[in-house]
Amino acid sequence: MKKDLEKTINYLKKKKKVLFLTTSNRWSGSKDLPKSTLLAKRIAKELGDNVTLIEVSKLNIHLCEGNVSKRKDNDCGEKEALLNDNERNPSKCHRCWASLNHPDDELWKISKELFQSDCVVFFGSVRWGQMNSVYQKVIERLTWIENRHSTFGESNLLKNIDAGLICIGHNWNGKNVVKTQKKVLEFFGFKTPKELFWNWQYTNDADDESQESYKKAYEKFAKDFDISED
Repeated sequence: MKKDLEKTINYLKKKKKVLFLTTSNRWSGSKDLPKSTLLAKRIAKELGDNVTLIEVSKLNIHLCEGNVSKRKDNDCGEKEALLNDNERNPSKCHRCWASLNHPDDELWKISKELFQSDCVVFFGSVRWGQMNSVYQKVIERLTWIENRHSTFGESNLLKNIDAGLICIGHNWNGKNVVKTQKKVLEFFGFKTPKELFWNWQYTNDADDESQESYKKAYEKFAKDFDISED
């Protein structure tokens, strides 16, 4: 795992502006931070000022409205869905109906940074063999970016942006999760360098759910990556 971490850091040091999106979560009153968030902060600290870190679970992001596959057509991300706001959409690229239908929606905080970056790395947790629900919500809500070039035949806004996924799990399916999401991000139009895709998993025993196992998992995680929550 330390070799994966070193490769990731060395790769990111070559980038001018990097966006980290953490997607795991805890109760708002908890002092405990998700392991994937701790790892993101650990890497960001080493990289310095060229990293912007957004804790996605703290944003107010509404559910995807499912405009891709409607009875009559696919109008996800069409020009009429433009978020016409210079502050929230300076690139004039954010086109999402849910952003228009929900004035308090904060997806724009992600897209604004994304279009100003040359690399984005998602961090998150594996839950029930898949990426957590916060990650999935963000991916679904960003579908208008993919739809722009795949369905409407317009330019690929992401062709010059690298993307990666680093996920943390306990006992099941982490490698497959990374493989699947790498393909998803390729569909979106990102470049997907291998240095930015890997997972950490405590055990390969899918039936290991003991309290002792979870306690040891955190201890091993902290040791593997030299992490302190202080």
